[in-house]
Amino acid sequence: MASARKRLATAALVILGGMSLSACATTSYVDEQIAAVNARISALETRVNENAAAAQSAASQAQANGQRIDQLTGRVDSLEQRMSSRAPRN
Repeated sequence: MASARKRLATAALVILGGMSLSACATTSYVDEQIAAVNARISALETRVNENAAAAQSAASQAQANGQRIDQLTGRVDSLEQRMSSRAPRN
């Protein structure tokens, strides 16, 4: 009985030891996973920078358009005043 218990304890230790060692990640596996994540991050950074540049360009264009509208508003107001001061053509 004692030898059966001893064999069972030894088998249990071997199984537990094997299971605990198989759960460890190797350095090369971790490096591969990190490299894949870093590649995705780099691609996203590139896209974010491109989108930021496009947004900046659109903001500049919108500001220029706003200034043009402000200039045209004064001209339209003066034309409206001139038209309202004239007598209607009936």
